[in-house]
Amino acid sequence: MEQAQGCSKVIASAEEFVRLRFSDDLEEYGRAGSESASLEVWKEVVERYPEARFWVAYNKTVPLEILRILANDPDPRVRSMVAAKRKLTPEILAQLAADTDDSVRLSVARHKKTSRSVLGELLSDEWSEVREMARDRLRDST
Repeated sequence: MEQAQGCSKVIASAEEFVRLRFSDDLEEYGRAGSESASLEVWKEVVERYPEARFWVAYNKTVPLEILRILANDPDPRVRSMVAAKRKLTPEILAQLAADTDDSVRLSVARHKKTSRSVLGELLSDEWSEVREMARDRLRDST
């Protein structure tokens, strides 16, 4: 869907997003990470193209409703990407702090919006990297 000159483009379909993301053309590839799409398009990508879910989470414009869905994705790489998103709510961060994957919990420990209470819970994490990051973040926030 072409927009008038000077206006930003919008990804019009799940197929377009997947084509852009897996394109060899760097400009098209970049569009997949920065252009918006409707909620319906994002949902269709998530449902029909599991191999593209990481890149949906990577997109700068992806709405919180989609990030909530992806926070439950079976792929820990997808959940870790979600955990790194700046726009996350405290509820999503708290959910991801209890994730089974170490890298997801580490992303939560690093996240600027993670609450002191969640960081406190991460002090008893099974992985020392998570514990140390939570301890450092709590120390630095006082």
